[in-house]
Amino acid sequence: MKKKKGKKEIVVVVSGGFDPLHVGHVRLFREAKKLGDKLVVVLNNDHWLRKKKLHVFMPDHERKEVIEALGMVDKVVLTSHPKNPKDMSVCSELKRVKPHIFANGGDRNKKNIPEVPVCNEIGCKMVFSVGRGGKMQSSSWLLADYLKRAASAKKRETRIA
Repeated sequence: MKKKKGKKEIVVVVSGGFDPLHVGHVRLFREAKKLGDKLVVVLNNDHWLRKKKLHVFMPDHERKEVIEALGMVDKVVLTSHPKNPKDMSVCSELKRVKPHIFANGGDRNKKNIPEVPVCNEIGCKMVFSVGRGGKMQSSSWLLADYLKRAASAKKRETRIA
């Protein structure tokens, strides 16, 4: 997308663990990109995932490479969360990137994200229900369903043998 002469490029940020990446994430990225000129994905690192989900399915460097390969994504910023972080927000990354828009998926709102004060401080507009509204899919749901089906298949194999 070409910017008009003299106009600033509108930078949009989305954030998440994206582990594993699924169609809901792709739709979030696609819709968020339409809100501006550049899309920056703030990717939560492995320390964040271990604290939040207790496991990592794909290491952060692999998730970063996959997301960078998507045409609508202009840049991926990996979070700097330390091991066992107390602050689970992406506030420091928002302060660093200084986006015009912080786009969030359908399961987020001003009441359940810790980034509201930072967005107010840096003048970043928050947009919610991006990517077809509502939470349509979850990495955790996908992994749980896969493990359930794998366990069932294993039981069937054991009975047959």
